[in-house]
Amino acid sequence: MRETFVATTTALLEEDPRTAVVLADISADAFAPAQRRHPDRVLNVGIREQLMLGVAGGLALTGLRPYVHSYAPFVVDRAYEQIKLDLGHQDAGAVLVSIGASYDASTAGYTHHSPGDVALLDTLEDWTVHVPGHPNEVPALLRAAARTDDRIYVRLSSQQNSRAYAAAGELRVVRQGWAGAPVVLAIGPMLDPVLAATADLDVTVAYTLTPRPLDGRRLRELVNREIVVVEPYLAGTSSRLVAAALSDVPHRSLHLGVGRAEQRRYGTPADHARWHGLDPAGLRASISGFLQAARR
Repeated sequence: MRETFVATTTALLEEDPRTAVVLADISADAFAPAQRRHPDRVLNVGIREQLMLGVAGGLALTGLRPYVHSYAPFVVDRAYEQIKLDLGHQDAGAVLVSIGASYDASTAGYTHHSPGDVALLDTLEDWTVHVPGHPNEVPALLRAAARTDDRIYVRLSSQQNSRAYAAAGELRVVRQGWAGAPVVLAIGPMLDPVLAATADLDVTVAYTLTPRPLDGRRLRELVNREIVVVEPYLAGTSSRLVAAALSDVPHRSLHLGVGRAEQRRYGTPADHARWHGLDPAGLRASISGFLQAARR
């Protein structure tokens, strides 16, 4: 996904004079050719993530469309105040593009983890959040973002599904259960683990790469009673939106994602998925237990 982002954004710099890129050293080498061609629109501020957001806000106020890029904890967690003030308060738009996700950079330690990034942005208004599950879903997101002045967060990951499934904003049924079957909603790269975990369960598996705004209308059409949401970030991040969408639909919900307890160890991304119960075996145990309890 990271390489796809660099290629697509580099192409946008050539095609659209509004496009700008603001970096804080991360991926600077990858954008070096573009910076040589467009030194006024590819800016590397060094290891100063708060400044990166401030510069992006200033560029947006001049009419440019800035793409801001770093690891998720640097572009969201560390620069949250500048996102709130230099973008939100100024009503300026930008496209934040992160890598690292919740624990992709597992060997770098907790400084490079950001399970709470989407929850942080949920405290602010008017943010669109895309969580692609495959590299082929990325270019259309970035190109569509170039045509607006909205505030958009694109959360890239090294974890990915085996294929691309949906377009932005779409909540798509990937596997249909019986009429009224429980619904399991997988977000972004959680789809393949969910499909593996529920392979022999009679459930409807739905997918979205755009959890903000959540397609509440389609969710209401699908959910009869039970809903399980599987997110690649902090567990329960979408619970408020799901509850609002189903406010007049009697239902039971289970929200699975990264746990709040810090894993004070390194390991691979697959290890972290297992420790948080987000591997197929862990998801199977959680989903089966939830559905069995509903039938007692």
